[in-house]
Amino acid sequence: MKKNFLAPLLALFVLTTAAFTFQADKSAKDIVDVAIEAGTFKTLVAAVSAADLVATLKSEGPFTVFAPTDDAFAKLPKGTVESLLKPENKDQLVAILTYHVVAGKIMSTDLLSTSSAKTVNGKSAPIGLRVGNANVIAADIVASNGVIHVIDTVLLPPSDM
Repeated sequence: MKKNFLAPLLALFVLTTAAFTFQADKSAKDIVDVAIEAGTFKTLVAAVSAADLVATLKSEGPFTVFAPTDDAFAKLPKGTVESLLKPENKDQLVAILTYHVVAGKIMSTDLLSTSSAKTVNGKSAPIGLRVGNANVIAADIVASNGVIHVIDTVLLPPSDM
């Protein structure tokens, strides 16, 4: 009788342990690795690489990244992405990309009670249910060094002029 009682408990323990291990493995990936694995941020990952920001986004953080999808980048005028990826436009690319990053971890519940946040590039971005003129289309994708919120539009920082 004890044998039949223990078998389901042992199976439940194994399944729970396996699920916890899987969850721990997923959260062990940093922001860059999570973006690469998702497969919908190829342009963003290429831009982060061209801007030499990979090491930063793999560092301890925490960071909140408002990550535009490949479709969001495709909405930009033709040739914009290609132009930004050129070495001579690196400063402009860094300014744009760092406008998508906030130091600290802002979860979706915090987005509802926050009207703006200072980005890594030094400028404040309006946030809430929308981030600037972008919609948050997926939220709270947790990484080991922060969180990603997926947006449908590339954010452009306000000009200094």
